[in-house]
Amino acid sequence: METAGNRISITPSLVLEYLFCPRFIYFMEVLKIPQHEDKRFKVLKGRIVHKSKAAQNIEYKRKKLGVIDKKTEQELASLTYHIHGVVDEILFLNDHTAAPLDYKFARYKGKIFKTYKTQSILYGLLIKDNYNIDVRKGYIVYTRSDHHLEEIPFYEKDIKHTIGVINDILKIMELNYFPKSTGSKRRCIDCCYNTICVK
Repeated sequence: METAGNRISITPSLVLEYLFCPRFIYFMEVLKIPQHEDKRFKVLKGRIVHKSKAAQNIEYKRKKLGVIDKKTEQELASLTYHIHGVVDEILFLNDHTAAPLDYKFARYKGKIFKTYKTQSILYGLLIKDNYNIDVRKGYIVYTRSDHHLEEIPFYEKDIKHTIGVINDILKIMELNYFPKSTGSKRRCIDCCYNTICVK
């Protein structure tokens, strides 16, 4: 979390926590109770993959997408959308648009998770605001499926929903608002805040 002007600036990771359960934001950012998830294998392995991904040869895939230029590991912030984060790759395409490309330590199983799509849209908003360029889609590379590449089209309704989520998070953090919990009670079973959360 950072401050941008008079408002808070949040990260895509915080948005993903909100999508798991809005109360994560309250416990983490308002009450400042940490999750202690840094030791999880997948998190640590994902960080290693992100650090080593530059060595992977996927140039042929980029050429098929019409990439004419790219930037890697770009740290961006947006005063317009109150978000900041590091974009794995920004692809500049031959149709005068740009697209974020994100690496995931995951296998592709025939569908793109909502969290991945939302994260890609957030990166798209960062790119749009910083480079003043149209962003209509994003890409994900699934490193555990032989670097399988998937395209994510950005629809207007999804962009509006993502901006709405950002505003909901800002409301929780700025007003100390206690939100409703997740609608999926199965998530509560292994939640690190289960013992202190009022159901």
